[in-house]
Amino acid sequence: MRKIYTLLTVLFLSTSLYAQDITGTWYGTLHISGTNLNLIFHIVKKGNDYNTTMDSPLQKAIGIPTAKTTFGNKTLTIEAPNMGLTYTGVLLPDSNKITGTFQQGGKSLPLNLSTTEEKLSFKTGPRPQDPKDFPYKQEEVAFSNPKGGHTLAGTLTMPANGKASKIVILITGSGPQDRNEEIKQFNHRPFLVLSDHLCRDGIAVLRYDDRGVGKSTGDFKTGTTADFADDAEAAVTYIQSRPDLKKLSIGLVGHSEGGMIAPMVASRNKSVKFIILLAGPGINIPQLYTQQLADQMKLGGASSETVQRAAATNLKVFMGMQQSKTLPLEKSIANIDSILRQELTLTKEATNKTKIDKIIKQTTDAYKGPWFRYFITFNPAEYLSKVKCPVLALNGTLDSQVECTSNLAGIKSSLQKAGNTHIETLPMEGLNHLLQKANTGAISEYSQIEETINPAVLQKVSTWINTL
Repeated sequence: MRKIYTLLTVLFLSTSLYAQDITGTWYGTLHISGTNLNLIFHIVKKGNDYNTTMDSPLQKAIGIPTAKTTFGNKTLTIEAPNMGLTYTGVLLPDSNKITGTFQQGGKSLPLNLSTTEEKLSFKTGPRPQDPKDFPYKQEEVAFSNPKGGHTLAGTLTMPANGKASKIVILITGSGPQDRNEEIKQFNHRPFLVLSDHLCRDGIAVLRYDDRGVGKSTGDFKTGTTADFADDAEAAVTYIQSRPDLKKLSIGLVGHSEGGMIAPMVASRNKSVKFIILLAGPGINIPQLYTQQLADQMKLGGASSETVQRAAATNLKVFMGMQQSKTLPLEKSIANIDSILRQELTLTKEATNKTKIDKIIKQTTDAYKGPWFRYFITFNPAEYLSKVKCPVLALNGTLDSQVECTSNLAGIKSSLQKAGNTHIETLPMEGLNHLLQKANTGAISEYSQIEETINPAVLQKVSTWINTL
């Protein structure tokens, strides 16, 4: 699942620093428990004030606003109280470097910044599970989504003997992604690995670039989860339109947000004969988001008291967003403003009106985006409770984005309400949100792990499909 500020590909630009000008783009790396977390600060000056936004590419978080930036006597201070974050550093004489300390959740870590991006080089080249040969048929395809008025481009793979009885459509997680679900910062291509494994096991696969990505047309930025469900359903229609494919049993395999989309399509399209949910949500999104943020704060070293306080505030705000979904946008924003302002009066920032106003603005700005506004009102049960085809759901026990126990329980409970008796929900021990074998489940580990998808997941998926 993506956070509010999400982008999967980033162009890094260097900015030179002249004299005592602190403005520009600054790069640094936090070393946390044996892993490296790259951070980027973008500092601009407006009048006499500095404003800073922060990127954390490995966490797919881009353009995060901060509340206050000051620079004087060669000392830079950046504060983001809503995240419990403070950075303080000193500009070294006659250089483009800052030496400083990053503080969050009661922990302090050294963080040195530079205007060069050499520390942000990502590992390239194939991962161990990337296929080295392709002993099956591959075909470039394109199909249209008449509702959106755009064309989706993808790859169809068929077993070499052409004797498949089942075909699956792979549905990517959140953020603009290509047909391989490639995350360049992590150097992993999960859908390339998954499609290769399935095709070798006799299962045909269709995977496609998200709208506006790769060779697909359309505008990703204006799309919501409902729009992406229309794209997936267009893929179903395309398969049915081809004489050589229309007799195949069609299944949907969705990862993360794709695990929301698959039930949406299956609940309304009887041509879908089975679905597989990989790290998919099963609980109300405000609850899921609150849990996600709490889990990631814990992994970041925040104290239990800080996590509990933040979780309580976040849940109230997110529930307020959900309850405002039937209201005009301006009225919804006014409600969110009121809830958040009331919550912030209980914090140590209560007397700092400027900080409170900035926190509220960044929250309401995020809410204005069509994807987030739809997403935060989503309840997976609405669709899962209407799915009657066979369902396999796999979640990793170390998933810090979609918590395993509550979401699998939610998926199972909702499917049972549909009278569905062909259900298997399986916790995958020690796996993270990408279904890799992990140590903690922290997002910062994703790029450090050589494994793209745990082999047990690959085998379970193909075996389950072939036994239908």
